[in-house]
Amino acid sequence: MRRPPLQTLIALVLTAVWGAGLGIAHLRGDIPFIDGAEATLTNLRNVLGGTRQPPDIVTIVAIDDEASRQAGHYPLPRATLAKVVDAITALKPKAIGLDMLLVDPGAEADDAALAQSLRKTNAVLAVAGIFPESRQRVADYSKEPLARVPSALQFLEPLPRFAQAASYGVVNVQTDKTGTPRFVPMLFRSGGRIEPSFSLRVVSAATGEPTTVISDHIKLGDRLVHTDTGYLLPLSFYGPRGTIRTIGASAALTGQLPEEAIRDHIVVIGATVTGGGDVFPTPFDPVLPGVEVISTSITHLIAGDGLVRDRDVRLIDLGFAIGLPVVLVGLLASRRNTIGLIIALCVILAWLSINISAFKHGIWLSAAVPIAAAIPPALLFGAVQLWLGRKQARHFEQQSELLQRIQAPGLAEHLARDPGFLADPVRQEAAIVFIDLNGFTGLSEAIGPTAVRELLNGFYDLVDEEVSACGGAITSFMGDGAMILFGLPQPKRDDPANAACCCIRLADRMRGWFGTLPESIASRIGFKIGAHFGTVVASRLGGHGRQQITATGDTVNVASRLMEVAARSNAEIAFSDDLLQSAGRDSEPYTEGQLDGPIEASLRGRAGSLAVWLWRSRA
Repeated sequence: MRRPPLQTLIALVLTAVWGAGLGIAHLRGDIPFIDGAEATLTNLRNVLGGTRQPPDIVTIVAIDDEASRQAGHYPLPRATLAKVVDAITALKPKAIGLDMLLVDPGAEADDAALAQSLRKTNAVLAVAGIFPESRQRVADYSKEPLARVPSALQFLEPLPRFAQAASYGVVNVQTDKTGTPRFVPMLFRSGGRIEPSFSLRVVSAATGEPTTVISDHIKLGDRLVHTDTGYLLPLSFYGPRGTIRTIGASAALTGQLPEEAIRDHIVVIGATVTGGGDVFPTPFDPVLPGVEVISTSITHLIAGDGLVRDRDVRLIDLGFAIGLPVVLVGLLASRRNTIGLIIALCVILAWLSINISAFKHGIWLSAAVPIAAAIPPALLFGAVQLWLGRKQARHFEQQSELLQRIQAPGLAEHLARDPGFLADPVRQEAAIVFIDLNGFTGLSEAIGPTAVRELLNGFYDLVDEEVSACGGAITSFMGDGAMILFGLPQPKRDDPANAACCCIRLADRMRGWFGTLPESIASRIGFKIGAHFGTVVASRLGGHGRQQITATGDTVNVASRLMEVAARSNAEIAFSDDLLQSAGRDSEPYTEGQLDGPIEASLRGRAGSLAVWLWRSRA
């Protein structure tokens, strides 16, 4: 198997390091700069999953607008709240949680009535933690698990008379950048003091199961509660407000509480009154009451139907943070084509399917971390590959342009498209044209190498322009001459006519070019052209190191010897009768200049004679 290029290996290592860095940071807790993206993607997955029917565990008794109207004001008087508690207690719930702060004293009689009501039932009160910032971020990276517990400056506890009548727990929730509650911390600390959450305290009171805190886990009796870093319980909302059964507190005041909704249930009393302020945005509802958020966490603790996001899940995220970008960069490196992009897209879709399916089944795999790990390396590597590709393309373009100058124009391009072009010799009909400068050898001795080079470059440019215009191919420049072929890469019916036209155009251009040269040079040189049509053998000549496309055979030799016929006859062009017959009577030699012949001419190194036509300009 071919070893990957060094730059690809470096890119893969750097990609893996970047992904590992993000994954390890995620393993220790949320990453602030991608927290917003994760919140948005989590909301999207919640919505895609749709609403769910919550287990019949919790009933909310809401202090709503109607209850406030009946009581005369909000907050409810403590005596009225005591009546609500008594009405619920009479129907034998498992536990009652009061999601409200009882930190300020009220009327003595009212407070005494509420304390008395709390003593009659299994009640849990709310405590609020005051934090130095709105989000309960933990900056302590100690390996001690409790060091990761949200740390409050202080706790706002119930009045002593209420605290003595019931247990209590911290009611704070943890929100993301969108304000959506994502977690309910199970434990809180203030200095050296550790307090359980309101939800955990309510569940413990309702089930009678003791709470045990172990490294990175919490146990309720024999049941393991999956928590995230810092003993955070992830929330998975069931739907909009009212999805968890909610009954107005006015029903308790009027004796209309449905027994089936209270008996053997956990009842949470909380405010839903308009303007109460205790609301949160969620994927299903922009103003979900805080009491329903708390009730959701209580349901999760008992039913075990919440999201699982613990250290094991974060380790899986770490794997995806490394694996996904490495695979994508590897694909971009190995397959720089549409198939590679399709495979990369399939990999992304497979990861998305795994992520969404896991979320639907209650496993909260991070979406933002693998994306943040994959996008920068993939974009950077893709940009570098694009830059290198363009640089390489420019190099190949320059090489191709150079090859076109050195090799026969048009044939090099065809060879690039078809590497097997002329790999085996091919016999075919073709027109061959030779052009040569007369007197050039003696002139070169007189004018020096620099002037010779400039003169030849002018000659080569002239020939190249006219041959390209007529559709021919220059197979070689030979010092002060050139060999031109009409019939490659594929023979055409008009090859003889094009070759004849090219000869006339070359003669016209040569006369014009001589007119631009100094008299001392123009008076010492001339030109001769020979053209013949017949069978040639087109092939590549040379070894594996260097090859030249050319044509060989008697037709080539005849065309070369026809230049001598033109020179000794004081003509500019010598055409073979075969070429003019094939070109047709309407070709340029018949319509331009003076055409004489045919004459029988002998050719050096050839027995017999050949019918030749001589062409001269009329100027």
